[in-house]
Amino acid sequence: MTMLFRPLRRSAILLTLVMLLGACAHSAPRNPLATWVPSKNFDERRPVVIVLHYTEQDSVEQSLDTLRSRNSGGRVSSHYLLGKDGKIYQLVSDTQRAWHAGAGSWGAITDVNNASIGIEIDNDGKSAFPDAQIDSLIVLLRDLTQRLRIPPTQVIGHSDLAPTRKIDPGPLFPWKRLADAGFGVWPTEGAGDPPPGFDPWLALRAIGYSTDNRPDTVRAFHHRFRGMEGSELDAEDLRILHALTALPATSP
Repeated sequence: MTMLFRPLRRSAILLTLVMLLGACAHSAPRNPLATWVPSKNFDERRPVVIVLHYTEQDSVEQSLDTLRSRNSGGRVSSHYLLGKDGKIYQLVSDTQRAWHAGAGSWGAITDVNNASIGIEIDNDGKSAFPDAQIDSLIVLLRDLTQRLRIPPTQVIGHSDLAPTRKIDPGPLFPWKRLADAGFGVWPTEGAGDPPPGFDPWLALRAIGYSTDNRPDTVRAFHHRFRGMEGSELDAEDLRILHALTALPATSP
C-alpha cells in the first residue's frame, strides 16, 4: 500500500501544480509594484465601433489562411470573416484585440484596434456584394450592436478611419442598404441647402473623419456616401454634410 500511495501522491501533487500554473498563465497580468487586492467590480473591455473591410483576395479559404498566418506586410487578423454565401466565420474573440485596422483614427479614437470589432468581407474589390452576404452582415451587426452595446451608428469602413492608406470596402459597398437596416449614418432627406458660412471640413471632423489629408478624406467620403471617385467637394457634398450634421428640428 505504501509503494502505491507514494506515486499516486506525487502524481496528485504534479497535477495540482500543473493546474495552478495553467490558472496563472490565463489570469490577467498584475503589476509587481502593487499589492494585489482583487475586486469583483469589473468586466471586459468593450469595443465601441465596428470596422468593415473587404479582403481583396480570391476566396474565403485564401482569406482564412491570411487572417490566421501572415501576408507580405506582416500578421493581420479580424474578428469575423463573411463568405459570399453569407457564412460567418469567427477568428478572434469579441473581447480580444484583432489586428485589422492599423494606423488611423475615427473621431477621438486613435487606437482603433483596441476599440473595435473588425469584419472582413470576402470580396475582390471589383465585384458587387451578393445579397446573401449583406443579409448575413446585417444579422451579425444586429447581434454585435445589441450584445456588446455598440451604438448602431458606429459602423464605419476601413477607408473612413485610414483615408490615406485604404479604400475598402470601396465605392461598390451598399451603405444605403445598411442604413435602411439601422446601421451607420446616412443623410436625412429635407435638410435643404447648407446655411451661409457652412464649413464642410468642420462637418467632416464632426462625423469622425480626419482632415489632415483633405483629398484622401474627400475620396473616402465619396466612396461611402456617393459611391463614386473624386477628391474635391462639390455642392452636393455640402448638402450631404449639412444633412449629416444638422441638428434635428424642435417643435416650438
